[in-house]
Amino acid sequence: MSAATDPSDFIIDQQQRIAAELPLADTTDQEDADRGFIAALEPGVVRDAEGKVLWDSDSYDFLQGTCPASVNPSLWRQAGLVARQGLYEVVAGIYQVRGLDLSNMTLIEGKTGVIVIDPLISAETAAAGLALYRAHRGDKPVTGLIFTHSHVDHFGGARGVASAEDAEAGRLPVVAPAGFLEHAVAENVYAGTAMARRSAYMYGAVLPRGPQGQVGAGLGQTNSVGTITLIAPTHDITHTGQEMTIDGVRIVFQITPGTEAPAEMNFYFPDFRALCMAENATHTLHNLLTLRGALVRDPHVWSQYLTEAINLYARDSDVVFASHHWPTWDTERLVEYLSLQRDLYAYLNDQTLRKLNQGLVGSEIAEDFELPPAVENSWHARGYYGSVSHNVKAVYQRYMGWFDGNPAHLWEHPPVESAKRHVEFMGGADQVLRKARAAYDDGDYRWVAQVVNYVIFADPSNEAAKTLQASTFDQLGYGAENGPWRNFYLMGAYELRNGNVGTPTPASSPTMLAALTVEQVFDAMSLRLDGPKAWHEKAISDWIFTDENRTRRLELRNGVLLHYDRRDGDTLPPAEVTFTLTRATLIGVLLDGQDLGAAVQSGAVTIDGDVASFAKLVTLFDEPDPDFAIVTP
Repeated sequence: MSAATDPSDFIIDQQQRIAAELPLADTTDQEDADRGFIAALEPGVVRDAEGKVLWDSDSYDFLQGTCPASVNPSLWRQAGLVARQGLYEVVAGIYQVRGLDLSNMTLIEGKTGVIVIDPLISAETAAAGLALYRAHRGDKPVTGLIFTHSHVDHFGGARGVASAEDAEAGRLPVVAPAGFLEHAVAENVYAGTAMARRSAYMYGAVLPRGPQGQVGAGLGQTNSVGTITLIAPTHDITHTGQEMTIDGVRIVFQITPGTEAPAEMNFYFPDFRALCMAENATHTLHNLLTLRGALVRDPHVWSQYLTEAINLYARDSDVVFASHHWPTWDTERLVEYLSLQRDLYAYLNDQTLRKLNQGLVGSEIAEDFELPPAVENSWHARGYYGSVSHNVKAVYQRYMGWFDGNPAHLWEHPPVESAKRHVEFMGGADQVLRKARAAYDDGDYRWVAQVVNYVIFADPSNEAAKTLQASTFDQLGYGAENGPWRNFYLMGAYELRNGNVGTPTPASSPTMLAALTVEQVFDAMSLRLDGPKAWHEKAISDWIFTDENRTRRLELRNGVLLHYDRRDGDTLPPAEVTFTLTRATLIGVLLDGQDLGAAVQSGAVTIDGDVASFAKLVTLFDEPDPDFAIVTP
């Protein structure tokens, strides 16, 4: 398969126009991103015990050069900002480690040690970040751990900086918003395989670094590929205004559910006059629907919580920082920054709803959607991570769903059958490719991508179609201001040329599985049940959990796996088999590959009744596929 193509004349012209229109002489963000720099990790590489590279910030050194024609000038600027790596002082007593993962790790110095906020994705990168801090600020113990929200880049490195045993023993407070554990685990287990596969496209972790490859993801560079861990919270934040003092540091919390994550919180440090905005205000337009997949977020609620943060805390702050990007200093500047971020999400919500009530569908609204000039001209409101285009469609989806109301779209053929019919109607693959090459030469890459996709899905062995599509994706990626859009296009081109690379990062981890509730374990089982295969099967089992002093009934009927707690004195039909065990053993046997026979022999599981009924049930499950195809059928 061919190598990456060079940028076309159309893309070169586009980049030149963009560069001429952008206020590139404004270096305020560069000055803020460099402010407080103490030291970088040298070399900027984190490895595991076997020497495998888990993170390499040095691979982005090329971003120090002049913007090439293969990268949108606006994205190049953003990529250079987020590639800055090292330990930074925010204000005296507050420090950030940036550029050692997709997210930032913040450290607050207390009376006896340091409080860690959001310990990155991987235990190894978090440990490297903490070591960098200690090398310059002293070997302080970790005296508190705070998770701002339920996404993995804000808790996955927890065991790289702290001990679960210390948390469980009450020696280490671990603070998170109410609902954190449920959402953190559910997102990575229920749809985790599909999300992880699409994350390979969104972050481009396996793409070659360079001007024609991965330059970043807008929110950060990419995700590390180390060990994902989790420590369960010991303290829940349930309401705005709730206060805690950890290691002598006063913290006032603002709960913000349904914003950037289903469980999220901002918080204020009155003694530092510093406000942490979690991921609710960063130097980019964020996602209302992330391209890897998630629940659609609510921009109306998001904007309301930003207003609340401004009114409660911002006007009493000297600095605002977040779990990505760089801080903003000075009260007047930070209030305006947060206000523009608030206006951005409110405008997207309100104007999309106005247009959909006039009968426009999501793609129509998104096509010519314009932001107010004050917002449009703010660097931090540009679409480096989220985009106006896909966020407008997300608002439409939130309120109207997948169907646009046109009955022609109510019962379309699925992709492969639709593609075959399109190709036949257009005169066959050769004719489609001939016309597509002409469109490519005219710079109509959006159309080329659409029609060539039909040829590939009708005949995935058509190498000419895949070659043309890969070149088309190159051009669309080179032109994208949005980091994930660029990565999606270039990953599509990469897999068309080199084959399926699968999922480079795991969807879950042992410590994440260990946090599942009994209900979530059985939910995860039900999602793997092959329904048609189980239509005519019936099974009833009881599961006695000695560590929780309760019994859970598991019932198979009509291809559905039901589960519910048994109550004292109920008159349910008798179970065919009863298992007695702990929650941890349940997780190990059902989800983590532990051998049931060995668990029975060791006494970890006791079985009473007809075990064959459960063995029959096991044969009805299938496994998720972490390597499913995306750009081919």
